[in-house]
Amino acid sequence: MTTYDERTAEFKARIDAGEKIEAGDWMPDEYRQSALKFIEMHANSEVMGCLPEREWIPRAPSLRRKLSLTAKVQDEAGHGQILYRVAEDLGKSREQMFDDLVNGRTKFHNVFHYPAETWGDVAVIGWLIDGAALVTQKALLDCSYAPYVRAMKRICAEESLHLRHGEDLTLELVSGTDEQREMFQDAVNRWWKPIMHFFGPPSKPDRDVLLYWGIKTRTNEDLRQEFFSTYVPKLWDIGISVPDPDLRYDEEKGEWIWSDPDWDEFWQVVKGNGPMTQTRLFWRKAIWDHHAWVRETFDRIPAAAV
Repeated sequence: MTTYDERTAEFKARIDAGEKIEAGDWMPDEYRQSALKFIEMHANSEVMGCLPEREWIPRAPSLRRKLSLTAKVQDEAGHGQILYRVAEDLGKSREQMFDDLVNGRTKFHNVFHYPAETWGDVAVIGWLIDGAALVTQKALLDCSYAPYVRAMKRICAEESLHLRHGEDLTLELVSGTDEQREMFQDAVNRWWKPIMHFFGPPSKPDRDVLLYWGIKTRTNEDLRQEFFSTYVPKLWDIGISVPDPDLRYDEEKGEWIWSDPDWDEFWQVVKGNGPMTQTRLFWRKAIWDHHAWVRETFDRIPAAAV
């Protein structure tokens, strides 16, 4: 009879050979838990990411901007529900995942712990933060877990539209008045460190279980370098500076040199000590509790009637 270790070795060989894992396949506990935790965090980040922009819908400068921002927020909420469904197949109910989120037991992405102070922040979120997200999400299209890959194909397509939305906001601000340009520059200055934190600390491939199991396919630094190559020249082209005096491209090394940010702040934020963490969790929990009657009503409906 095949032992657990032998089955695990065969499973790892499948991944190394480029095979995709389906939800019904046998998988080692470590793979299942790693994939579940990662996808759950991604789902949490999508639904928490609705809140900074949701705050600006009533204050958007035109009806057109209200409509486009509303559509974007709706998309993000939908992405969260898609990802929770993917995560459910790995052994945790959607209700438990949401309960863990609103009660602070699970994590969500660092950038959603920060305030969106001005309309310039909305442009930064829509362009640079969604741009960073798209860099990481496109890398997940080669993930070893097939249901996640299928979900990411749809999500990446919609995120590409969000990126166009963010670019449009940005160009409108930087081609506007001096005050509008300054608003966007100020937002870039305040968000630059959280964006650098977005990719996480430099990966240690020999210790990263997500890389080992093929759930992630590229290192954090590789993704950050792609972000630099894609977005820093664009920022410079529109006359926006980056608040990092050391940032430059080293032709000899073929990579960007940058100032390593304060990782202590990153760890404090993702552990739930960000400037807006408790406020955002309060609102998400209030919404969850307020609509409990809807879930309870559906629970009382016989399955055959649904």
